[in-house]
Amino acid sequence: MSSDSAPPAPPLRLVVIIASTRPGRRGPVVADWFAGQARQHGGYDVDVVDLAEIGFETAEPRLAGAEALGVRLAEAAAFAVVTPEYNHSFPGPLKIAIDHYHHEWRAKPVAFVSYGGVSGGLRAVEQLRLVFAELHAMTVRNTVSFPRVHRGFDQNGRPLDEPDADSAAEDMLDQLAWWATALAEARASRPYGG
Repeated sequence: MSSDSAPPAPPLRLVVIIASTRPGRRGPVVADWFAGQARQHGGYDVDVVDLAEIGFETAEPRLAGAEALGVRLAEAAAFAVVTPEYNHSFPGPLKIAIDHYHHEWRAKPVAFVSYGGVSGGLRAVEQLRLVFAELHAMTVRNTVSFPRVHRGFDQNGRPLDEPDADSAAEDMLDQLAWWATALAEARASRPYGG
């Protein structure tokens, strides 16, 4: 390494949020695969948050879990929400979790990995874009989606259309890293006042 080379950037803290808390959910399978993609991508320090473990099924989540999650969200440079589509929307516990915090989301990028029936969860993603915009978060354009998710993964948790899924994840992670870096630099040079 030459003396004028910049030191490598520290890894970006990526919080991956498993939105569904229902019994029999596919969220952990999808999230495990995606977290592996993010680690393999490089440049990310991945933290997986399972809302079912924290207690966001009601408007009054378990206090200790909610406080600890607030710290994890505040330390994040970027977020990836792994969400199903329920009745053309996203799960209620996810909305409770999003609304429970404010400054933790601001001026940070959010990506989406969705799953469901024929639409692959994309209608949930479109609604989430509106919610995160209100919280001053930046949603990235590219998504990863899995239609017919119950038939979309093998017994080892790998997508059956693995090359396409891997490629979509890589593209989205590239976008997320760009925005995370740009927004972190912006926040460092001038605190966000929104």
